[in-house]
Amino acid sequence: MPIQIISADITRLSVDAIVNAANPSLLGGGGVDGAIHRAAGPALLRACRTLPESAPGVRCRTGEARITPGFALPAPWVIHTVGPVWRGGDDGEAELLARCHRNALHLLRERRLRTIAFPAISCGVYGYPAEQAAAVATATLRDELARDDDIEVTLCCFSDAMRAVFQQALAP
Repeated sequence: MPIQIISADITRLSVDAIVNAANPSLLGGGGVDGAIHRAAGPALLRACRTLPESAPGVRCRTGEARITPGFALPAPWVIHTVGPVWRGGDDGEAELLARCHRNALHLLRERRLRTIAFPAISCGVYGYPAEQAAAVATATLRDELARDDDIEVTLCCFSDAMRAVFQQALAP
């Protein structure tokens, strides 16, 4: 199975695309979003500002994905996706999180790219319980890769503890 799980700084990975756990404005924020914007440099913010808004201040709705160049990052592309805010699990969070992963892979395929790194989407300030997020992410990626095994996926966790959660979810 072409899924690996690592503990690393996603901004330092040499893959075709890294996924940014963004907010709907795509104009930077905290956590991985802020780290990606800082590492990519100001050109990333300028590129995000050129993306059309679907509503005032919204360039990417929850579950959707957009792509920009990576600028100063080792990865030539950044795929921005907006994960769901955890509201207890009965507000469609699992389907929205699955859509984040599917839509990011759709953009990867559309560009004919092969390697991608995902962070733990929604597990930071959006409050998604890590075990549940890992289960959704790994199940969705397994399903997607079952039909296209040319893609190599890296799940890039910000800590060893998060890596262990994702490894548990990926275990058979």
